[in-house]
Amino acid sequence: MPLGQVAFLLDFDGTLVDIAPTPESVVVPPGLKETLLALREATGGALAIISGRSVDQIDAFLGDVPFAVAGEHGIAIRHRPGGPIERAALPSVPSKWVIEAQELVASLPGTRLERKVGGFVLHYRGAPEAEGQLRKAAEAWVKEEGGKFHIQAAKMAWEIRPAGVDKGYAVELLMENAPFAGRKPVFVGDDVTDEDAIKAAVRLGGIGLRIPVDFPTPSVFRGWLASLVPARDEGRPA
Repeated sequence: MPLGQVAFLLDFDGTLVDIAPTPESVVVPPGLKETLLALREATGGALAIISGRSVDQIDAFLGDVPFAVAGEHGIAIRHRPGGPIERAALPSVPSKWVIEAQELVASLPGTRLERKVGGFVLHYRGAPEAEGQLRKAAEAWVKEEGGKFHIQAAKMAWEIRPAGVDKGYAVELLMENAPFAGRKPVFVGDDVTDEDAIKAAVRLGGIGLRIPVDFPTPSVFRGWLASLVPARDEGRPA
């Protein structure tokens, strides 16, 4: 299929860039921005990043390279360069949960609380043995709100987030507008948080690819992307 008929919607951490010990220590590899710019040109602008990070964080790493950015797993979406960031309507996170989460991670060395607009994340990369305890606490909190929130498994983390707003939601919204509308979506991700986006891409007539199933590493995936646009040739098949 010619690149002019394809839309690329890509995860960031663990897909375009290698996983780092902390989110702040991620490094954008040399040549990645140039590859993405060439891909954006070859697809007529149909290049988006869909990440668990905020839109501002993606901007800090990639600047104005992607045409569109969806952050916080679809909670915040900027549909075009320089456009407004649209936010999904979200239920309020009970302050009691946050206080209890802060107390919990303080009692478990190696765990960490990450606040997000629509919820929060309990990280246990530094304390794998705390996985079950954190999950149990998260389940108790979510049960209190009767379906308004759900628990999302991530890499060495549990995230409490609003129900119904996920990366699949972001794929569907992005594909409604130019330059994505009418194209076949190709979503690539690496984590369980990407499964909703993969399913959405397939529902819309496209495909979903996974690391390490379809590409063993982010480095191999980056090489594949570069091979699609060596001469910025729109006629080269995807």
